[in-house]
Amino acid sequence: MRGTALATAFGVAAVLGFQGVAGGSGPGAAGAKASGEAPGKARAYSAAAGGQPGRAKAGVDRLALKSEGSGGAVLAQQDTDLFGLLGVSWTDPEATVNGAIEARSRSSETGKWSRWITLDPVRPGLDGKRPGAPGATEPVWFGPSNGAEVRVKGGAALPAGLTLNLVDPGTAGAARKKGELPAEPAALATEALPPGPPSTAPQPPVVTRAEWQADESLNDEAPGYLPGGSVKAVFVHHTASAQPYDCSQSAAIVRSVHEYHVKVELWRDLGYNFLIDKCGTVFEGRKGGIDQPVQGAHTFGWNAESMGIAVLGDYQTAGAPAAALESVSRIAAYKLGQYDGDLNGTTTLVAGSSQKNYFGTSFTGGQPYPFKTLSGHRDGFNTVCPGGGLYDQLAAIRTSGPAQQLKIAKVNGTVPGPGTTPKSTGPLKVDWTTSTANGLLGSFEILVDGTSAGTAAGTARTAGVVLTTGTHTVQVKATAANGKVSTSLPVTVVAEVPVPKSATFVPVTPKRLMDTREGLGVPKAKVGAQGVVTLPVAGTAGIPAEDVTAVVLNVTATNPTAASYVSVYPSGTVRSSASNLNVTPGQTIPNLVVVPVVDGKVSFYNNDGTVDLIADVTGYFAKADGGSTHVSIGPKRLMDTREGLGVPKAKVGRQGVATLPVAGTAGIPATGVTAVVLNVTATNPTAASYVSVYPSGTTRSSASNLNVTPGQTIPNLVIVPVVHGRVSFYNNDGSVDLIADVTGYFTSAGGGSAHVSTGPKRLMDTREGLGVAKAKVGAQGVVTLPVAGTAGIPATGVTAVVLNVTATNPTAASYVSVYPSGTVRSSASNLNFTPGRTIPNLVVVPVVDGKISFYNNDGNVDLIADVTGYFAE
Repeated sequence: MRGTALATAFGVAAVLGFQGVAGGSGPGAAGAKASGEAPGKARAYSAAAGGQPGRAKAGVDRLALKSEGSGGAVLAQQDTDLFGLLGVSWTDPEATVNGAIEARSRSSETGKWSRWITLDPVRPGLDGKRPGAPGATEPVWFGPSNGAEVRVKGGAALPAGLTLNLVDPGTAGAARKKGELPAEPAALATEALPPGPPSTAPQPPVVTRAEWQADESLNDEAPGYLPGGSVKAVFVHHTASAQPYDCSQSAAIVRSVHEYHVKVELWRDLGYNFLIDKCGTVFEGRKGGIDQPVQGAHTFGWNAESMGIAVLGDYQTAGAPAAALESVSRIAAYKLGQYDGDLNGTTTLVAGSSQKNYFGTSFTGGQPYPFKTLSGHRDGFNTVCPGGGLYDQLAAIRTSGPAQQLKIAKVNGTVPGPGTTPKSTGPLKVDWTTSTANGLLGSFEILVDGTSAGTAAGTARTAGVVLTTGTHTVQVKATAANGKVSTSLPVTVVAEVPVPKSATFVPVTPKRLMDTREGLGVPKAKVGAQGVVTLPVAGTAGIPAEDVTAVVLNVTATNPTAASYVSVYPSGTVRSSASNLNVTPGQTIPNLVVVPVVDGKVSFYNNDGTVDLIADVTGYFAKADGGSTHVSIGPKRLMDTREGLGVPKAKVGRQGVATLPVAGTAGIPATGVTAVVLNVTATNPTAASYVSVYPSGTTRSSASNLNVTPGQTIPNLVIVPVVHGRVSFYNNDGSVDLIADVTGYFTSAGGGSAHVSTGPKRLMDTREGLGVAKAKVGAQGVVTLPVAGTAGIPATGVTAVVLNVTATNPTAASYVSVYPSGTVRSSASNLNFTPGRTIPNLVVVPVVDGKISFYNNDGNVDLIADVTGYFAE
């Protein structure tokens, strides 16, 4: 609002008045000193209430100016009661002060006089027609002062009733420091109004009027609201100050501005909607509700369609601090986001008065004009406010917010709107729009019932997810490149999902489908940071072109250049937070994945650095008849070369093979077995090597299952076809001990369980308290995860679930066993790790009582579990 090179400081308001008569009351009268405090007594305005003596509430002292003739007037240098802010008023608001009004004060702390400050007149009628309202200048914050001096050099007749108004902000209430603000944004309750519209941008913390202890006895009028009910633009101002302020004084400054606007200018309330100090603290200004379209008094001619934000301080020559700019961005984005506004956009406003702005542009009352949605005071009125320094920063603020005008455009081709409820049979395609340019966007998430169901790139505008039966709220969450978040308004979707048709397993001889090192299946190139390669699987390598529901792939990541993770997910859907492999530079790591097939292809995402990816197929699930069903057993140890269990007691040497009989052992039938599910662990390797697990009696392919280095123990799940009732294990180099634990088998004899694809979807994360308590699993500790009846898994009839389990942040060398809740844990393990490593492994674990248990042997570790499917009778 400040019209000079000095910013109008809104805060503790002190007013000195120049009047033509020596008595009377009201804005044009000289009043007695009201504080009862001896002139010159020092008192600081700070956040500590009840400190130094003074008024408990803010108050105004008025002193008349003395005419000197020839268009001049003065208030001679004199002692005053303590004040912090001052301004000059006169009786007739339409009268013009010819010449400059200047004032200075004496610091109550140092006794020194400030420099002379020019006080700028306020345009009359800024808060509408107010009976008895005087003419007045902007208030200026001087800080704790006990002396004042005013001079007017006009050269022409001066208006009557020139009065110096001194405002003491009082000692009641103060702003808290930034770190002490309430954790949740506070809002002023307005009983007669429903909550304001939701915003796509989050509401920042706001110090409410109650918290900065506004004197509500000053406000006997109901708040006014924008005639159109919508904030179309935000005007940014600065306030005037004669000296720097401390942020502990900010609440006192705000109280002073409130006092000045109401008691001196006779406005209905404080003029600005929000005030922000240099530390970034946001104060609620004019009452009526933080979430409401309150009409303020801040930008003459444009108040009916906008809101005003004042930054405390003078920013004519220097810009505002980063903390203040950040808060301007956040509160402006919140208010504009309530009305589909764009912080970096344009709008059209209708002029409420004929006038010119600072740049000489003429406006005619009643005519529409284009404005930047975030504008400076000078864009609408002839003033230097918000100062050259802050005005030049507005361009950066406009691009500093979250994604703007984020909204869901279509759901399964239906445009959402009143009376329209999109339907789904499970698959859901979401299209969205935003006015923010791609270069300013980082990523998008699809939220289903408030939980992330998948992630898309910042360039995406469409994504697919899968719903379970029921009524859901769907939103799009955008994370801008600067890290700020916005969320679209929710759309309700009703899903009626047919009972999924289960699929049977068809094993295939392990075969390599993809190798980015050679250009097999995909282009010959590493997968870059946040890169995706998509591999066709349906109709290749003996996999049918139709009715395939999932493929079983052993995926290996090698030659990584950075710590990263790899996610394998159905092409044609949005990627979820689930991951399958975690890698570090110099490491080669494999993991089995059972990935649903939606459009005949499978996608591979790499988060950081570059990495080569290899994929070997071992089987697929299909709806067609003739496949095998799954039977859960175990987990039970079948082989351990360290003890001579299942095979001779000896390490497997270089290019050596160990062959394990599986049919007819450990509850596995002697006939009809088409494949077994084994968790294979390699330990005590003497050289960098790889291990391949393949059907005995067949020629071993180039596919591998485990990659090891000396000193490392690493597991991996394998689903290996059974040809002659046996399974073979090949070691390429050095010598190594091998362990195999069975969790189930596939049979062509019937009577087993069929597979249903879901996800991938995260079911458990001990880091976030998802599914289980938020805490690491301690030494010999157990956490139990309910799986039946969750995430689309049936409550009954489930015999096993397929989970990708990841161990991260371990504090000691340990192992994790995943086993059916309600049973005795066997010696079988699923993951082996050492401190500082993140290890994933797929598990197919039987379900006995609807829950799965996870045991950690030593130290503490975080565990994550992502489901990809289940087996049901």
